[in-house]
Amino acid sequence: MLFKKKITVAGTLVALVVLGIAASAPAEPTYKNLKVLPKNISHDELDSVMHQFNSSLGVKCNFCHASQKDNPRKLDFASDEKGEKNVTRDMMRMTDRINKKFFNFKKGDQQSIPPVGCMTCHHGSPHPEAQAPKAERKAPPAVPQTAGK
Repeated sequence: MLFKKKITVAGTLVALVVLGIAASAPAEPTYKNLKVLPKNISHDELDSVMHQFNSSLGVKCNFCHASQKDNPRKLDFASDEKGEKNVTRDMMRMTDRINKKFFNFKKGDQQSIPPVGCMTCHHGSPHPEAQAPKAERKAPPAVPQTAGK
């Protein structure tokens, strides 16, 4: 009887140690193939970023994300098949550099909004204007003539 009790206690301790080790091991990243966004981004943060892309570019998820090979009705979010995804990554790096260099914006500062973002150029269009719109040209004001010239 005492032997059974010792085995039960030892087995429980071993189980607790194994559970403790498993709980302290770093978790596998939830999202695969993140190259610009942080690997430990939360679901809500990732959704927020993706919804900003949707509204700033006026596009849906399939603009950047390819369909799954085995189920074309679902998206393969990890795939780099569509070039738009890499363009987006380049644009994110560019706006980060601009915001840091010219506006001293610190990434991760929850209190401020980056001065330059997708909407700055895209204004709800997937392809922003290639050049600034031409302003109406007005004739320069007439220079008054001075007497005695």
